[in-house]
Amino acid sequence: MSDHLKRLAAPGTWPLKRKVAVWATKQSPGAHSLESSMPAVMVLRDMIGACDTAREAKRIIGNRELFVDGAAVKNPKAPIGVMDTVSVPKMKLNYRMLLTDKGKLTLVPISEDEAKWKLCRIEGKTKIGGGRIQLNLSGGRNIVLDKNAYKSGDTLKIGVEDQKVLDAYILADGAAALIINGALSGKTETVAEYVTVKGPADNVVKFKSGTETVMRNVFVIGSPNPEIKLPEASE
Repeated sequence: MSDHLKRLAAPGTWPLKRKVAVWATKQSPGAHSLESSMPAVMVLRDMIGACDTAREAKRIIGNRELFVDGAAVKNPKAPIGVMDTVSVPKMKLNYRMLLTDKGKLTLVPISEDEAKWKLCRIEGKTKIGGGRIQLNLSGGRNIVLDKNAYKSGDTLKIGVEDQKVLDAYILADGAAALIINGALSGKTETVAEYVTVKGPADNVVKFKSGTETVMRNVFVIGSPNPEIKLPEASE
């Protein structure tokens, strides 16, 4: 895999000016895909506007002044993706990475208290010793619970420092959902029905707007109203 990326070839989700330079920083492998995240150095320079050059951004990161999900970022190429909280304490800045209704990555300003938690989708479950259940979450987190209380596709509200489950939002009728992939990427919908499909095909989520998509494209963000501040509300 190449360590280089031209701006013209950068994912369409990246909110970049394509012709101001030839090259763009490519993030290191991590919990987020290339399309759903941007490298820390570009988030600081191009999205937050905390500095003018990549060298300055690297200095800020080297001084441990950029925090993602409550932890200091050490790698300038670290991927920062959808639902991650981004903080620069010295500048009193806090954001949540989301998608606009056009499918572009964007930072939504949030309060310091909001930066202490994030939403994580349950990607899968594993049974471990003692009858406990390990939940594999979006963003690379794993938590262990004593009871099998949730299913894949549900969303948990997690404290970023202690990983405590603060609330849960079930993928079911009436839930608010953000579409994170596909033709509807960035749209906010209300779930009408969750359809389990037999065989190898993906399960389907139908929305009250009359549209539908596969389950892996759906991220529940609250029930019945969104728990997070959306890009439209921040403008």
